[in-house]
Amino acid sequence: MKKLSWNDQLNIGVEIVDKAHARLFKIVGKLMELVEYEANCENVCRDTIEFLENYTMTHFSEEEAYMRSIGYKGYEKHKKLHDDFRDITLVSLKKYLLKSGYSQGAVQRFISVLTGWLTGHIMMEDQEITGHLDPKRTYDELLDTPVIAKAVNQAMEGVFHLRAELADGDYNGGNIRKAYYYRLSYNTDRGEKTQLLLAIEEQLARRGVGLIMGMSAMHKPEMVRDTSMQIVEEFFHHLGKLFKSDTEYQLDKKELVTRDEFREDFMTRYPCRLLFETRLGNFIFCARKWEIKKRKSGI
Repeated sequence: MKKLSWNDQLNIGVEIVDKAHARLFKIVGKLMELVEYEANCENVCRDTIEFLENYTMTHFSEEEAYMRSIGYKGYEKHKKLHDDFRDITLVSLKKYLLKSGYSQGAVQRFISVLTGWLTGHIMMEDQEITGHLDPKRTYDELLDTPVIAKAVNQAMEGVFHLRAELADGDYNGGNIRKAYYYRLSYNTDRGEKTQLLLAIEEQLARRGVGLIMGMSAMHKPEMVRDTSMQIVEEFFHHLGKLFKSDTEYQLDKKELVTRDEFREDFMTRYPCRLLFETRLGNFIFCARKWEIKKRKSGI
């Protein structure tokens, strides 16, 4: 596996933030080396993960202090992403590590999720702090095909630095090359549910993740899959900002699904069914939403 290294394209132009991000990547890279080359690394992995967690919390505090110092308007929402990562994502990952006895697979999953979250968060949320990535909230409706195509392309350029061309605005479920398939469900504060069905060709995921993190390749499919899923989640957080609605989206469930499960779910009819092409491969973006039925209270 090629060593994880910092890439200058992740810089946001704030020295204290950029240095912290670079150090986080260095620590994660060290953890990758440990799990790759050490047969029994439970104790050292445990210590490294504890140090990484503490340093991440320190970095969040410094970044939040900087946002407050410049009066950043998106401070509250940005801080909530930090809080959710600390209180939900990290807690879940640590439980999984402990239950597995810090197995190689569990540590690799920890690395994948952390790397995907850091990369997506830096490329989208952190870039907005200094105006390097302008959300440009000019769109009206999440399921309007013409505008969501523009929004997806803007977000894709922000994450992968790739141009995404809309190849089919009414995708009918035709075959694509070997891919990773994901389903993400969100609840909104308006009593609605939004569900995304996504497929990313393995070549795009592998080369895209490698490009974003300064790697020439990632040789472990499980790591590419898990890292991509976390980037997709951050991608949707950013995508939601591209619309006029102030609706809050809360992640309810995220799943890795099989090709057959993707096809079966696809047949339930998604009003938004888009196929995109990039120079590294294709991806499918499907979305639907509906009102959540309220349970009738008994008398």
